[in-house]
Amino acid sequence: MLNKEYDKIKNDPSKEYEAQELLNQIANVANSMKAFGGIVKGLRDTMLFNRKVEMENSIRAKSPGLKYWDEMADMYKVLNPNGWAITHLSPSPLRGRIFMLMHDLVNYEAMVANNDDQAKKDKLKASIMDKLPALNDAKEREMLALLFSEIEADIYSGDMTLSKITGKKTIAQTLDYMYRQTDFTDSKKVEKYFAKEHRMHKNDDPLLEMARVLVNKFKDASKLFQESTPARQALEAKIANQVFQVYGDKLPPDATFTLRISDGVVKGYDYNGTTAPVSTTYFGLYDRYYSHKMTFPWSLPERWKNPSMELLKSPFNFVSTNDIIGGNSGSPVVNKNREVVGLAFDGNIESLPGNFIFDDEFNRTVSVHAGGIYAALKYMFKADRILAELEK
Repeated sequence: MLNKEYDKIKNDPSKEYEAQELLNQIANVANSMKAFGGIVKGLRDTMLFNRKVEMENSIRAKSPGLKYWDEMADMYKVLNPNGWAITHLSPSPLRGRIFMLMHDLVNYEAMVANNDDQAKKDKLKASIMDKLPALNDAKEREMLALLFSEIEADIYSGDMTLSKITGKKTIAQTLDYMYRQTDFTDSKKVEKYFAKEHRMHKNDDPLLEMARVLVNKFKDASKLFQESTPARQALEAKIANQVFQVYGDKLPPDATFTLRISDGVVKGYDYNGTTAPVSTTYFGLYDRYYSHKMTFPWSLPERWKNPSMELLKSPFNFVSTNDIIGGNSGSPVVNKNREVVGLAFDGNIESLPGNFIFDDEFNRTVSVHAGGIYAALKYMFKADRILAELEK
């Protein structure tokens, strides 16, 4: 849907800013799809997953009497039926303005019930009024229909949330009925709604009834997960401690928000029927530029269009077997001589399952090469003062 919107306006100079915002959204969504898709693919890889199973079985065999894993599984028997609600019903702008409106309406009712400060209610009311036109917007209606189709596909078996809304109607019929019958498309009726806020909890407007079911399901599911967090974290700590008891310092620590060092070696890997090199050069940047006919997003600024051979031959990025995870971007890469040789910024596509297992055959950290930074400063930016400082 975002791609369709972008295609409509990408060549309109008056909508340049809007087009750029859409591109940012498309990039964010695509990045999330890639990340989660890679993790799921790894979890479905029998070889990788069996390694985790074997590891757990080995630890449990050496930990007689401990039931931490069973206790965790029992917790998720309660949590799993609510996972779909956390995924699909959170108040995300990517779900569209109509769904955000639903959250606002339910939150406003809660404010009235709790006798909240009038200023807070006025602020939320303004947000509601701003979103009301979305009810007549074709794109927004399409986004809400998409949300309902995703709910239908992922809802936990036996969960009655969707059937409370649709009854015997299809999703399309339910949404059509809501749009035709809701008073929230009529500004005068909306004002009456707010004027009688003490009775709004009794209002049976189809938009409100739909909102109450979905938003309250999300709130109940969120509460369930939040309340279980301390107990789950305590079990996670016990399991981690037991892993340490069994393996000692043979395993690196799991990623946390504390400082740590990840050891690794610079090493290529098999890729697409060939071997990915240890490092790339600036030649690759220009290959992409010309191969894609010098068009966005491969286009280059004017400054970069006439590179010297010295720049082209310079190393750009390199790969290593360091185990990284989200949040490590910008970390220095230090060699055995204690020299900073690069900055980590990403992992290769094969490293996405690294959230649960590290496979040193294919997992690689990608870092910008210190030589590439130096070359850009020297040949493109002419940063002589900085270069002189680096060369001291």
